[in-house]
Amino acid sequence: MDERVEVIHGDITKVEVDAIVNAANSSLLGGGGVDGAIHRAGGPAILAECIKIREKQGGCPTGEAVITTAGRLPAKYVFHTVGPVWRGGEKDEPRLLANCYRNSLALAVKNAVKTIAFPNISTGVYRFPKELAAEIALKTVAAFLQENQQIKKVYFVCFDGENYELYLRKIDELKARAG
Repeated sequence: MDERVEVIHGDITKVEVDAIVNAANSSLLGGGGVDGAIHRAGGPAILAECIKIREKQGGCPTGEAVITTAGRLPAKYVFHTVGPVWRGGEKDEPRLLANCYRNSLALAVKNAVKTIAFPNISTGVYRFPKELAAEIALKTVAAFLQENQQIKKVYFVCFDGENYELYLRKIDELKARAG
């Protein structure tokens, strides 16, 4: 596992990075979970830019990512990505989740972002199995970082202890496999 990857147990709205990733819904109008927390902490500037994006392109498709200001957050940008709703794994959910990470990282490169923080995308109300989601997230980010040296640090910010322990274990497993 790439040394630029770090797991944190905490609140993504308090992490000081160039960009934080929001697990948004396709409407981009805010919602529950991490999406609601980011909108509340960042203030109305984020929603205002999301509304402009909606007017221009009609929202954000699953697996894609769009950029807005971070408002009052301790970051420059928020990347809004729409994770897949888990429907048993037969609707291309793993590929779509990997695209969330890939497209957010591509936005990071395009916008000269050096540090980025991800939440655990799709594992809340979208019910993506946490273990599978962690594996997809870590493998996708590791593969991207192999190809790109611009990004200096990727944080996985786990709000709950279950995801935090899961990510630490998965990183150890990936290191053991690679080692």
